[in-house]
Amino acid sequence: MGANTLRRSLLALLTAAISYGAISQAQADTLRIGYQKYGTLVLLKARGTLEKRLAEQGIQVQWTEFPGGPQLLEGLNVGSIDFGVTGETPPVFAQAAGADLVYVANEPAAPASEAILLPKDSPIQSVSELKGKKVALNKGSNVHYLLVRALEQNGLKYSDIQPVYLPPADARAAFERGSVDAWVIWEPYQSAAEKQLNARTLVDAKGLADNHQFYLATRTYAKDHPQVLTTLIDEVRSVGEWSKQNPQQVADQVSPLLGLSPEITRQAVERQGFGAQFITPEVVAKQQKIADTFSRLKLIPKPLSIKDVIWTPPAGAKVATTQ
Repeated sequence: MGANTLRRSLLALLTAAISYGAISQAQADTLRIGYQKYGTLVLLKARGTLEKRLAEQGIQVQWTEFPGGPQLLEGLNVGSIDFGVTGETPPVFAQAAGADLVYVANEPAAPASEAILLPKDSPIQSVSELKGKKVALNKGSNVHYLLVRALEQNGLKYSDIQPVYLPPADARAAFERGSVDAWVIWEPYQSAAEKQLNARTLVDAKGLADNHQFYLATRTYAKDHPQVLTTLIDEVRSVGEWSKQNPQQVADQVSPLLGLSPEITRQAVERQGFGAQFITPEVVAKQQKIADTFSRLKLIPKPLSIKDVIWTPPAGAKVATTQ
């Protein structure tokens, strides 16, 4: 190799190393948040207060929208985001698939914000009558556990129904066509179906599932940036407390994003849980029950230990209880 060629090769390597370092530093100074079109993070994004607080720590915020919890957690798994929110079931499937995530915090239980819906003219009157029927749901979503619990409480096994795995938009279309007998779904699709299609609620999650929303992060980000996560959860709780007191303002703000009327959106908002808290042993136990259920049914390939993926906040960290 000639001297000029060697010089050019070394220069290329040095340039690449400097560029990689710049990218790594940029990533280190940016909190990448995954959110869905509905929920507390939408309100936090619009508020802008998180950006102001983190700017004091030299941190920028980047937002990425995902169509659902499973897709968002895949984003966490491949490293395209650092933090996001999903229902209680997607993290179980993600952990079972080997995703290196940790639970950071959760919203209060919201069992009224998911349900098994029936067409308005359906003859079905009880969960036991779902035997042999086609039931649409998004596989691995929060409603997967609701369906399992509802069936078992009424003496049915999961194998007694015909699950039809569809994302919400496709499931609604199948529901409208009469291609499925029931639809297990969450807000705001739930309220939209009730108001627009006169869908009938067979059962919601009350007494069956808590339906927590969980905030999760990559293990690496949580380890390296504990103060950022503490600030973030404090802001999430703050906007949640405001939302509880101002449901109509929330509905007015969110309804254009959803393409739904303020009336439908307000009903969905009033069913939601607001007030993020760090994970407690009681919540861990409930999430472990979900993981054990899916393991028993062979819906995930192995048993899981939820307590092994719970983030521990810095000593003395707490989330404010008032705005």
